[in-house]
Amino acid sequence: MRAVILAGGRGSRLTPFTVVIPKPLVPIGEMPILEILIRQLKAQGFDWITLSVGYLSTLIEAYCGDGSRWDVRLDYVREAEPLGTAGFLGLVDDLNEDRLLVVNGDTLTDLDMGQVYREHDPSDAATICSNRRTSTVEFGVLDADDAGLLRSYTEKPSMHYDVSMGVNVLSAWAIDAFVEPRAYVDMPDLLLRLQEADKSVRVRRTDAYWLDMGRMSDLEAAVEVFSADPGRFLP
Repeated sequence: MRAVILAGGRGSRLTPFTVVIPKPLVPIGEMPILEILIRQLKAQGFDWITLSVGYLSTLIEAYCGDGSRWDVRLDYVREAEPLGTAGFLGLVDDLNEDRLLVVNGDTLTDLDMGQVYREHDPSDAATICSNRRTSTVEFGVLDADDAGLLRSYTEKPSMHYDVSMGVNVLSAWAIDAFVEPRAYVDMPDLLLRLQEADKSVRVRRTDAYWLDMGRMSDLEAAVEVFSADPGRFLP
């Protein structure tokens, strides 16, 4: 089983931490989020992990090495120039399995990604893992007709969304056919491209814990949750 971790982002919203260290090496307690992900993937059955690196990549490679410290094969895709959150897939060699797990390197989750990988249907182009989120509008929301007459008045309504977790499984045939070597493409655009070509893109809803550490408040929340129960995330 093979996974790719996106570990090349600059993490500008986590400044000043990411001025000197890449975002995947920002510690959650005493352990970088990247190491948490690698340990999870190893425990869930993945024996080959590829890191897509760019910004401060030498620090990531120095920390992770060849993966032997975690008893996993670990190699790197190095982007000479940014290729987006999916374009780097055109540089991944030896796709000798029929699918590939792709996960963002700033993801804290207790999702069993190995199960998602195993249950992916290879006739589908992709599986997107989704999580439920609620957003509350902090105002009274009005709806009026064309004549300006009030139809409804809802005080601070809540809206519910299925959001992408940054955990996806892509079929090898879909990567081969829809990712051009060294062409820039982000993951949402690739998934929409697959859908527009009438290829099946499946959404897998899950209530697993998930946090994308894009902001300082997210990092603080991750430290609190992980420190309270590390065994929830680590084998």
